[in-house]
Amino acid sequence: MAGGMWGRPRGAPVGALTLTALAEGIRARQGQPPGPPSTSPQPESELESEVEPQRAAASPTAGSEPFSRPPAQEPAPAIPHQTPQSSWEDGALEDLALYAAACLEDAGFAGTQATALTLSSVLEAQGEQLEDQVRGLVRGLLAQVPSLAEGMRRRVVLRVLSALALEHPRDVVCALLPCSLRPDGAAAELWRSLSRNQRVNGQVLVQLLWALKGTAGPQPEALALHEMARGTCSPDTPKVWAPSYQGPPHSHASCTVEALKALLTGDGSRMVVTCMEQAGGWRRLVGAHTHLEGVLLLASAMVAHADHHLRGLFADLLPRLHSTDDAQRLTAMAFFTGLLQSQPTARLLREEVILKRLCTWQGDPEPTVRWLGLLGLGHLALNRRKVRHMSTLLPALLVTLGEGDTRLVGAALGVLRRVLLRPQAPVRLLSAELGPRLPPLLDDARDSVRASAVGLLGTLVRRARGRLWVGPRGPLRKLVLQSLVPLLLRLHDPSRDTAESSEWTLACCDQALRWGLLEEMVTVAHYNSPGALSQICQRLVQWYPSHVPGFLSQTQGYLRSPQDRLRRAAAVLIGFLVHHSSLSCVNQDLLDSLFQDLGQLQSDPEPSVVAAAQVSCQQVALLARTQHCPHCWRLLGLLRLPHLGQHHAHPARLPPVYEDSPFQHWSLAGHWDCSGPG
Repeated sequence: MAGGMWGRPRGAPVGALTLTALAEGIRARQGQPPGPPSTSPQPESELESEVEPQRAAASPTAGSEPFSRPPAQEPAPAIPHQTPQSSWEDGALEDLALYAAACLEDAGFAGTQATALTLSSVLEAQGEQLEDQVRGLVRGLLAQVPSLAEGMRRRVVLRVLSALALEHPRDVVCALLPCSLRPDGAAAELWRSLSRNQRVNGQVLVQLLWALKGTAGPQPEALALHEMARGTCSPDTPKVWAPSYQGPPHSHASCTVEALKALLTGDGSRMVVTCMEQAGGWRRLVGAHTHLEGVLLLASAMVAHADHHLRGLFADLLPRLHSTDDAQRLTAMAFFTGLLQSQPTARLLREEVILKRLCTWQGDPEPTVRWLGLLGLGHLALNRRKVRHMSTLLPALLVTLGEGDTRLVGAALGVLRRVLLRPQAPVRLLSAELGPRLPPLLDDARDSVRASAVGLLGTLVRRARGRLWVGPRGPLRKLVLQSLVPLLLRLHDPSRDTAESSEWTLACCDQALRWGLLEEMVTVAHYNSPGALSQICQRLVQWYPSHVPGFLSQTQGYLRSPQDRLRRAAAVLIGFLVHHSSLSCVNQDLLDSLFQDLGQLQSDPEPSVVAAAQVSCQQVALLARTQHCPHCWRLLGLLRLPHLGQHHAHPARLPPVYEDSPFQHWSLAGHWDCSGPG
């Protein structure tokens, strides 16, 4: 190493105040105002007074360097005050950095801050690009680590890196990523050192998140990051924290994720890594269209298992909420939204300030911003035991149910379900408000929306069980009867999630309205049993005769479904409803309409649909014959259906017999109790 400055000076250590004075002297000679440089956007004025005093008052937490009073000052070793006009000789800048850090080994975090200020001042004095100077210094330190033995000198190098990362986190991250091509452990050790200091760790973690949304780097840089992440895993580290794929990395982003894993694991936040792995969060982070979902999952995992980082991260994110870089701004917004799940973190700002910001996001023309604002409102309203801000939250949720963006509608349904699950939830209010809005979503073309809407109905019924508004004249009873046909038919939904949610919701309805049909519903769901469906239809016609025309009209609409299995299921349901009905329940116009629509299915491309429609047509004709409907008989002849015994005025109405369904049914064992959907 050039310079020979490794030894500790003969006198007492140079204190933090001495180095700070030196830094300010350098700045003064350069014509710059004293004080530390700032490379990141400043917090907005409305938030500074809320965050900074609390951060300053917070006591040191486990893993950060303890603050200690600088030692008494004694004469310091001579350090040249002249600023060279040209670049420093190779190694000289590294020597100065290591010398300064060695002098402050006993000064705690104040020493790290003083070292950072000194190095920033010296680097700026070079007259070259500051970020190039920082990155060059990091590369120089990285080159020296392998030659250093364990002990004070190695600790000094790591202290210098922490000092640089405190003031220049972006440049330190950018310098480390491409310099770790060889898995020699040096870069891994530097990353682990950054993870041990909470003040530095949070800033580095945020920079890695920014890197995920940056442009893809060259393959050597991605490979370097990949090898660095692998090097951080000790032999006794469980496999779940190892890289999630083998062989060469697929992208720069996927390698940056491995760096995040290494940083969190080195910090002791292994549960965060595990939760992300189990929830598919890492995969979402690297996805072009799922990155923000990954950020939200990461924030949730940190709220649950790494709360020691939250205050610092929250404060670091605030100025970036107004970044001109769209990718960085959206990432910051997603992390900000996720951190609102932590009540202590949300208290760093006045609640009215947060609420105003989220409401502003709700009015943004960009759907992604509205989506994050809606999630944030939900987190803020539910981060305590009691639901709050309902006057603001509920209108936003109800309006969003009519949005075309799938994420927005899904988020609104998810927040509504979480509201219902809270103690003292406004069940009666939600029953009234969701009555006209929920039924259309049960038949939504989007699988995820359809499944969530069905599950929300089940949650609403379950929470209202035993209450007056689910009784004979209650508002929720009307909603259940209006949704009964869609729920029965969605047992055959091509989407497994929707089929499972439908079964669970029917079980909740059965308990709430005391039908006693749980066994039959489960049998239909699991085995597509015609006998069980016939029993259900018989009970429904018996209990709700005035609703039979509505049941039939709803089912008739599914005869035009693009899904073969739904068209067949609708034809079968019509046949059983008609079989158990009487002319007092069904008028002639409805019978004619049913007969015509079933007749059109005789040309359906799916043979099982044709067969089911023929059987149901016979049931409609048998019921219509009691009214002597000549139109139905003409159609029977045109459709070449079996002879029904015209010589008998009132032939026996034998139950319909349907062939077995050719469609594979989902195995839903264990999902029909009322513990929750799916």
